[in-house]
Amino acid sequence: MLLSLLFSILFAVHPVHVSLLSLDHSKENNTFRMFVKIYFDDFLLDAGISEEKGGVPDFSGANNCAYEVVEKYINEKIRIFVNNNIVQSKLDNLDLSDNELRVNLTARTGKEIRSVTVRNLIMTSLYSDQANMVIVKVDDFEEGARLTPEETEKTFEIKH
Repeated sequence: MLLSLLFSILFAVHPVHVSLLSLDHSKENNTFRMFVKIYFDDFLLDAGISEEKGGVPDFSGANNCAYEVVEKYINEKIRIFVNNNIVQSKLDNLDLSDNELRVNLTARTGKEIRSVTVRNLIMTSLYSDQANMVIVKVDDFEEGARLTPEETEKTFEIKH
């Protein structure tokens, strides 16, 4: 809860270059429920989307083109390994308001999770002060980390 409050405060002022990724394991479905939060203008810049390069997809509703663009971007920028096996995320929904892009995804994990490695490259090539905040929750295990352009990856050892 304290980590969530801290991350909310970090998002209160935009000149900070920050993203949020949370992974919450669902034991009954053998999936991670994922949540990604990023500033929309930063997303467009990092994804290489502009009016000059073919235009910005309509993010105001359930637009398949926008969903595909966001899902591809997240799967390229965020790599998740469960027990050293990469998992792909599937976009469930997205919301854009107040320049914040909020994305919900799922990723199949398998039954037993011993380790989770997160590699997050969101905006690491754009900003030297980029902070990609990560929270991983599996059963009773919950841990957060701050990833940077210098340290883009973290392995979480899950103790059962």
